[in-house]
Amino acid sequence: MAGERQARVADRIRVVLAERLEKGLRDPRLGFVTITDVKVTGDLQHASVFYTVMGDEALRADTAAALKSATGLLRTEVGKNLNTRLTPSLEFFLDAIPENADHIAALLREARERDEAVAALAASGAYAGDADPYVKPRAEAEDDASTAEEETGPADEADSPH
Repeated sequence: MAGERQARVADRIRVVLAERLEKGLRDPRLGFVTITDVKVTGDLQHASVFYTVMGDEALRADTAAALKSATGLLRTEVGKNLNTRLTPSLEFFLDAIPENADHIAALLREARERDEAVAALAASGAYAGDADPYVKPRAEAEDDASTAEEETGPADEADSPH
């Protein structure tokens, strides 16, 4: 029950912050921010807000400073739109999702290139000796069986104990 309430409050905080950031803050340091996730403590007193910023490292640092300075304004906005007795404190964290996604994509690309190289080697490869030295052609196998039968003679049914 408490987990459901946390999830609802976290989702509502995410929506309120996204709408407020879409309207814009009067801070020129703020870049193109996307709120990716919000985690709320069990007592609903603290909210960790995860965000991403499109741009280079300098723009990320400027956006972090702008969000830190606008935390009070954003908390007031959350308090107005949240139906709880207390307004949770907000803490902003830069989310590493884009960097992790780029790293995973690079690893997958490298694995695909290695697979293609192995497939190319396998396609142009040849056996070191005969294709299969243990397999005899059928004609030779039948000749061997008839030769063995001639040497021992046909099996006599009368000698059979059955």
